[in-house]
Amino acid sequence: MKYYSVLDVTPTTDSWIPDYLPIANRLVVKHGGKYLARTTSHEQVEGDKNDAGLRIVLEWPSKAAAIAFMNDPEYKPHLQARTEGSTSHHYLIKAVDEFA
Repeated sequence: MKYYSVLDVTPTTDSWIPDYLPIANRLVVKHGGKYLARTTSHEQVEGDKNDAGLRIVLEWPSKAAAIAFMNDPEYKPHLQARTEGSTSHHYLIKAVDEFA
């Protein structure tokens, strides 16, 4: 079953970004994922204000693939750099409509 990663990321420093992007891009593909959106062009239309520098949506073939990406030893130092150099929230969402 497909899963989606939905992130909001607001960098507090940009020093981690040049090293992060090529590794993350390659490892997302390695683990069967694909970026659906990575953009600073987003607009909140409902709810309490939740500013973010960018929004990211990825599609994964399974929850296991998403977790494998997050736990990939090559990704770990880059994940640490991102979390230390930004305010980030990552939601892993099962691609199911439980209310249909």
